[in-house]
Amino acid sequence: MLIPQGGRAWRIVFGGLLLAASADAFAPSAGGRLAFPRLATSSRKTEVCMAGGAALPNGGAAPFGTQADLQDTVDRAAQGQSWKRKITLLGSTGSIGTQTLDIVEYLPDRFEVEGLAAGSNVKLLAEQIKKFNPKIVSVGSDKALSDLKDILGDWKGTMPEFAVGDKGLVEVAKYGESDCVVTGVVGCAGLLPTVEAIKAGKDIALANKETLISGGPAILPLLKQYGVKMTPADSEHSAIFQSLQGVPPGGLRRIILTASGGAFRDLPAEELLRLCKEDPEWVRKKASTHPNWDMGAKITVDSATLMNKGLEVIEAHYLFGAGYDDIDVVVHPQSILHSGVLLLRL
Repeated sequence: MLIPQGGRAWRIVFGGLLLAASADAFAPSAGGRLAFPRLATSSRKTEVCMAGGAALPNGGAAPFGTQADLQDTVDRAAQGQSWKRKITLLGSTGSIGTQTLDIVEYLPDRFEVEGLAAGSNVKLLAEQIKKFNPKIVSVGSDKALSDLKDILGDWKGTMPEFAVGDKGLVEVAKYGESDCVVTGVVGCAGLLPTVEAIKAGKDIALANKETLISGGPAILPLLKQYGVKMTPADSEHSAIFQSLQGVPPGGLRRIILTASGGAFRDLPAEELLRLCKEDPEWVRKKASTHPNWDMGAKITVDSATLMNKGLEVIEAHYLFGAGYDDIDVVVHPQSILHSGVLLLRL
């Protein structure tokens, strides 16, 4: 499925253009970036690990590559149109949150909103409450809560429970009968609520990479301990995960993350250094404007410096168990192919 630039909402949830290529589908590029990797020889449990030295011995957080995962894929597909999921959304007024709710609105027979958490955008949050009727809502501060209640003062609907701050975020994450928690908050603020949601037995739709970057070694055993699934809901890693559905044990050979190159991709280093000295305001504006996508401020700046792609490599390591030597980053300015996997022919 190829989604044009204006369709990022669907690209985020459904992963964009998926590529699952057999080993002989790739020819080495002139620079060698897509040259054939060496074959994995391990016979471990999932064979998720590649030939690199830092593969995770028990695989990563994302469920794929075992007989049990294959069976789960078949069972879920066999549900047809009969399923329905209750979801909780952390970061409901941000980029991930609003686009997730677009999907909920489009598929009302499939999804029900249990809880919402936001920061200070209470005007938008009030609209979401009226539309999706969550049972619990959290905001970032007491002032935000007061403002939210003022906006909802004349509303005739059922008021949700309210919570505030970091504790409120945790309360929403572990609340009620939600089947899945979508973590769309920015930064390490997503770590603790994710931990508590896991302990409450809720599956995680991960759109907060810092959770695994800062806490991967702690998160992975928690997922196994509580029998919880963590699936990537955002962007490149969702494309990879969906490409891996149905791949047999030992089938994954290499992960390919694409990068647009960011706002400064066509600017020589010497010119950027000069502009930093002579026109820093131009540099600031350029860094906060992505050439292809409309995203939040932090991720846009991180994309301009390519720091975001470095973080995504770490995230891919903990999600899929791959060694760092087996995760490639390829600059692809057109952003047509969002990510890929290289598979073994078994």
